[in-house]
Amino acid sequence: MTEQPTPTVDDLREIAEQVWAAYLDPEGVRPFLVGEPGEPGTAVSASVSLTGGWHGHVVVSCSSGAARHAAAAFLAMEAGEVSDEDMTDVMGELANIVGGNVKSMLPAATAVSLPHVVAGADNRFPTTRRICELSGTWLDEPFSISMWQGRGLAEVPAA
Repeated sequence: MTEQPTPTVDDLREIAEQVWAAYLDPEGVRPFLVGEPGEPGTAVSASVSLTGGWHGHVVVSCSSGAARHAAAAFLAMEAGEVSDEDMTDVMGELANIVGGNVKSMLPAATAVSLPHVVAGADNRFPTTRRICELSGTWLDEPFSISMWQGRGLAEVPAA
């Protein structure tokens, strides 16, 4: 039996750098600062499920302020123009982009679901465990990307 690769926090960091450079901070003046994220307040989280060759989830979480800034950057709008629907759409798209990048590191038989976005609560999965998380701040707002793997599958070292 061959060992299946599992993405690491370094992989998440590389993906985050690509996402910020392409969508959230193309000018390179508003970077994602890795470190302790602090209290998110009213959180927004978006996830995609990975199934088939690997089972788990990618979750992108942040404060509602960070979600508003992300939507504004992604849609080339002012933060005050961003609607709740815009934030939901962009958070789902960010989870989809990150999840697609993670999928490229997993066995070929792995599929990515449509995104699921939750406002005001954490997007958690009871039969999984977190295997890695990249946390920090963006524009002084908490932001994180985490990987969750289904229990009972190939064991991986705890993050």
